[in-house]
Amino acid sequence: MSDLQRLKDTANQIRRDILRMVTMAKSGHPGGSLSSTDIVTALYFSKMKHTPNNWNRSGKDSDMFFLSCGHESPLLYSALARCGYFPIEELATFRKIGSRLQGHPATDTGLPGIYTASGSLGQGLSVAVGAALGKKMAGDAHKVYCLVGDGESQEGQIWEAAQFASHHKIDNLIAFTDWNGQQIDGTTEEVIGPDHLDQRWKAFGWNVVIAEDGNSFEDIFSAIKLAEELQQIEPKPVMIMLKTVMGKGVDFMEGTCKWHGKAPKPEECEAALAQIPETLGDF
Repeated sequence: MSDLQRLKDTANQIRRDILRMVTMAKSGHPGGSLSSTDIVTALYFSKMKHTPNNWNRSGKDSDMFFLSCGHESPLLYSALARCGYFPIEELATFRKIGSRLQGHPATDTGLPGIYTASGSLGQGLSVAVGAALGKKMAGDAHKVYCLVGDGESQEGQIWEAAQFASHHKIDNLIAFTDWNGQQIDGTTEEVIGPDHLDQRWKAFGWNVVIAEDGNSFEDIFSAIKLAEELQQIEPKPVMIMLKTVMGKGVDFMEGTCKWHGKAPKPEECEAALAQIPETLGDF
């Protein structure tokens, strides 16, 4: 099996996990989780240097990932479980009382792989910038990665973090925007007007790379490669803008905000699962 096929199979299984988790919990955020699946799969199962063995929150001698758009927690939980950070069977406890897998990632549950609580939109990038700066000061050559949403990018704290990272030449940070054009109340353009996000990041002193198909592993890896090359030329943080499809993989969820924070009914879940092959075994 080729590495590319392995990643595609993993992404398919993660999408199945997401759908089953939110359906079983009768709540959650499938739309953005599905659109971001390929980038998180690319990072955890190919790009990042990390291990669940003896994991700790310091992130020392390891690449670190921060999910700023914390409502996409089912995606992160599935990736962590499939990497061996905790038992895959634990995914069935998503959003249950007393579970370590709360609706938004939390640190007080002691779940391995979670560096910071997230879900208050806009804050995750600030934490990622701080972690990257800490690595630079400690002489740790590992990278920090952070995923933000395009709707989340309407938060002012995103731009405070952006300005700080640019000023301090945080060149060990690569961030990603899930640029699907949808948020909870409609399209991003309807909510706040044309976003011009790529131009805004450039204006804040970041290098910007655009992945025309953010659901294509080929485009994702090409974008990361270019980001790394740019950081070798000039000490700057890089934002990779991923043109993704909300609800990717399920025809009746794609391209609409309807499924931003709505769990499918059991029969809807079955219809969705019928479109995505089971590759690694359901939990």
